[in-house]
Amino acid sequence: MREKREELEAVIEAELGERFPDVELVDFEVRGRPPILTLFIDKPGGVDLDLCASVAQSLEDLRETYALEVSSPGLDRRLRKPEHFAAQLGREVAVTTARPIDGRRNFRGVLAAADDQSITLTLEGAGSATLPLEALGKAHVVYNYETDGGHRE
Repeated sequence: MREKREELEAVIEAELGERFPDVELVDFEVRGRPPILTLFIDKPGGVDLDLCASVAQSLEDLRETYALEVSSPGLDRRLRKPEHFAAQLGREVAVTTARPIDGRRNFRGVLAAADDQSITLTLEGAGSATLPLEALGKAHVVYNYETDGGHRE
């Protein structure tokens, strides 16, 4: 299954890179029957409805296999790649691991460090946790309305 996901990601990124070089594929998911492919994209300056429509229209080959949805990453931006984590240092993040680490799978804390192999979270009242990237299931920025004040980086 992981190989199929990596193959699909490579196809999507190649198509986007050719037609929309400034657009980044943040994440994607496939669900349902018939299959629905949801792309989460971003670009400097943000994503608007016109860009989402243009991206959806340009991915003709994928629309033959999937019902296609294209969206911005939203306020609770998903994090998957080392560069995603590095760009969010100092922000609160929530992480679910694919397997238990120190007896738990859910972590929430301030992202203190990130490199190509792992991330380190400062946990509220409980020290810190260093998590290998290969063990992560899902991760996202925790949007805080008080401190983020209605804007997104």
